[in-house]
Amino acid sequence: MVKRSVILSLMLSAISGVYAQEKTTSEQEITNNIEEIVIYNQRLQLASSLKNRNITILSKEQIKQLPVSSVNELLSYAAGVDLRQRGPFGTQADLSIDGGSFEQNLLLLNGQKLTDPQTGHNALNIPVPLEAIERVEILRGPSARLYGVNSLTGVVNIVTKNPSKDGVFAHVYGGTSFKKDKEDDHGDMFNGRGVQVGGTVLKKKHNHMLFGTHDSGNGYRYNTAFHNNKVFYQGNIVPNENNSIMVLGGYARSSFGANGFYAAPGDKNSKEIVSTTFANFSSKHRLSDKFLLSPSVAYRYNFDDYQYFRHKLDVARSRHYTHAITADVKGQYEVDFGKFNVGAEMRYEEINSTNIGDHSKSNYGFFAEFQREFFNSLDINLGAYVNYNTQYGWQVFPGIDMSYAFNSNWKAVFSAGTSQRLPSFTDLYLNQRPGNVGNPDLDPEKAYQVEGGAKYIKDGFSAEAFVFYRDIDEFIHWVRSDVSQPFEPVNAAKNKTTGVNTTFKYAFGNDVSQWNLGLAYTYLSPKLENRAENKISKYSSEALKHQVVGTINYKYKNFSTAFVNRFNDRLSYKSYWVNDIRVSYTLEKFNFYVDAQNIFNTTYNEAGVVPMPGRWFTLGVKFNGL
Repeated sequence: MVKRSVILSLMLSAISGVYAQEKTTSEQEITNNIEEIVIYNQRLQLASSLKNRNITILSKEQIKQLPVSSVNELLSYAAGVDLRQRGPFGTQADLSIDGGSFEQNLLLLNGQKLTDPQTGHNALNIPVPLEAIERVEILRGPSARLYGVNSLTGVVNIVTKNPSKDGVFAHVYGGTSFKKDKEDDHGDMFNGRGVQVGGTVLKKKHNHMLFGTHDSGNGYRYNTAFHNNKVFYQGNIVPNENNSIMVLGGYARSSFGANGFYAAPGDKNSKEIVSTTFANFSSKHRLSDKFLLSPSVAYRYNFDDYQYFRHKLDVARSRHYTHAITADVKGQYEVDFGKFNVGAEMRYEEINSTNIGDHSKSNYGFFAEFQREFFNSLDINLGAYVNYNTQYGWQVFPGIDMSYAFNSNWKAVFSAGTSQRLPSFTDLYLNQRPGNVGNPDLDPEKAYQVEGGAKYIKDGFSAEAFVFYRDIDEFIHWVRSDVSQPFEPVNAAKNKTTGVNTTFKYAFGNDVSQWNLGLAYTYLSPKLENRAENKISKYSSEALKHQVVGTINYKYKNFSTAFVNRFNDRLSYKSYWVNDIRVSYTLEKFNFYVDAQNIFNTTYNEAGVVPMPGRWFTLGVKFNGL
């Protein structure tokens, strides 16, 4: 069975990639769609044909077709993204980009930071349901010039929809592995189910969007049951053509059995509860034909309750309360020879914790950049981000990216950027013996990266290829002398990574049937110059070396199918193929689908010693009146 799985996956990967299109389009229309997607950037808003960076887009059409029910599962199909899940249905996952750690990237919602100051383990506990998402943008490489500190290896930005009409949405689904829990007294069959509901209201000068979701199940092995609830609201007010206001807020609560998640094998009966509240108020003001002003303020609250013994809450229990407030103002001024962008931001972070303590820190950033196009072919964007941190002082992070279009089909791109990752409160102050302890003397990680590539597009076919080199100094390295000692973070290494990533997409069809094929491959060669000799390292067992992501999507009238396969090969883990499929049928406003995930029942781990689910089947029905 394993041999057959690998052979079939190789054949399909040769002609597949993350690329799907639901609407009936001609090849020329498909080509135009690829070029004209607008990339959301908190500084600039440029057509993708002018962007000079390595960016992957997951559109709402792709999201509808893929066999996913959560943001976590969706990101596992993005090229260059290494999503290390510890359970299904979006229970818990760590996000990394191009071989970085889960602390070295930024997660954004409409350009606003969702970073948890306690730990990157909580970053993906977000309140946004899939149906509210317009697209997901993955920007690869250090991006301090664009997004400030902590964007060391890349940025994931979730962009929400802007309602176009009144309507309601409902989604009900359920799934099972058809296996029973042999360690539980009841011996129930493993299963999960969920419901998502939402609606939109559209008026002349304002619109609103509200969603609620619930997922629950008894897991896929002993003590992996979960209960997830989310509420999300977004409101847009447009009093006139020169002014607009956006208000959004959300709440997410996840409760799950954490068997083997963080401290195997002793944590077999552990449990974790994570709840997150997020709110953002932003506005845009066109003060003149040439000047745009955009202020914003955001608040994030997180509660993390980790119970090492879920039945003995007075023993080995840790609770963390974090608050983060971000305020920024951005200005864009257009002149005859280009665009200037300037701005400032402030972020305050605070934690109250039973095993980290009570701490706070503030960060201030200032940026300036300039963008100009020459002769309709050469595009240059350069600038710098100046940062001041109450603990680490002043730093400057410059960057530049450029592209040259040889013709309407070929474009060469180049970028060079720098960034910094500030240690989290966990890195600095954790006191969780005998497993892990923090180090208050840590310095920030610093990175620079250079990247070059080429893009080609013609008649429904597109190809991209990039080569990059990244150097991370003061790499925060969790090590210990022997198994009797706790892991402790130290600035004991320089992490140098050379990487290659390629993407091929091909779309063809007619008014009745359409095919979308593609292939995404990432190669990473990390080199860790370890200055902590004779130490046991956490990182060395997690780094990604090879990744293949592929999808075949076929649509015939109201019938569609998407076959997706992923290959991951890490430094010290067993490599694996995972194959998923969704078959769906649309009848007016109803969509009926069946998913089969991990079709060939592959045995694999993504994080630590946590085994991922085997073969899993899901049935679902959607009603879409939006």
